[in-house]
Amino acid sequence: MPLVSMNEFLPQAKEGKYAVGQFNMNNLEFAQAITEAAMELNSPIIFGVSEGALKYMGIEYTVALAEAAAKQSGLPIALHLDHGSSFEVAMKCIRAGFSSVMFDGSHHSFEDNIRLTKEVVRAAHAMGVSVEGELGTIGGTEDDISVDEKNASLAKPEEAIRFYEETKVDALAIAVGTAHGMYAGEPNIHFDIIEEVVKAIPASVVLHGGSGVPDEMIRKAVQAGVGKINVNTENQVAATQAIRDVLNADGKVYDPRKYLTPARKAMVEVVKSKIQLFGSVGKA
Repeated sequence: MPLVSMNEFLPQAKEGKYAVGQFNMNNLEFAQAITEAAMELNSPIIFGVSEGALKYMGIEYTVALAEAAAKQSGLPIALHLDHGSSFEVAMKCIRAGFSSVMFDGSHHSFEDNIRLTKEVVRAAHAMGVSVEGELGTIGGTEDDISVDEKNASLAKPEEAIRFYEETKVDALAIAVGTAHGMYAGEPNIHFDIIEEVVKAIPASVVLHGGSGVPDEMIRKAVQAGVGKINVNTENQVAATQAIRDVLNADGKVYDPRKYLTPARKAMVEVVKSKIQLFGSVGKA
């Protein structure tokens, strides 16, 4: 089937109290692993693509990989721009074939974030493309963007509600204590913020920084109403460790298929475990 917007499955996720995983796609092996896991468990999935990954893969290759996965699997798959920095980048992705975009205006003032997000929503919705917005600042490092923990700021529920009412985004990422990358300690997730916002808006609430969060916290977040959870670092770590293991075991290996195949298998297991944890098994 063709790529779909997140509106094809996020409303059902919110109603059914489960979450759909966004798994970032960084190359062919990531696309294959994510799709294989989703096919095995019959789950909808979201391919997240950061601007850094877009530069690395090229926009044409990125869209072609996602379209091939959707065609082969028959699953509802959204190709989603992750942390889009501008209206122009979002429109470039939509024109290229992305079915969903995120505009991250969290580094702007609250009023400017609303204004800029509204512009993206207006254009994207006219093309049948879903939009994710962001409120508050999520700490950690993703691609070349780094936010020190002390500079991360939690989303205010009343602002999140107003943000939705004015922008009509399809999904809203709110800063609730998670961070990009792996955690040195245990995250302090503010479930009360999630619950308050979920009850007040129809859009799905998104949890960024899902890698390394203890399973029980993830379950609690899903029960609180989170409908989309982003995972990237855990796949990267698993793939890299598998590659290290192969090269450390035999220094004569030079065929990339010899180490990328184990890397892909490692990511399949990570994605399967997350799909099961999020509760989206059989929801495609």
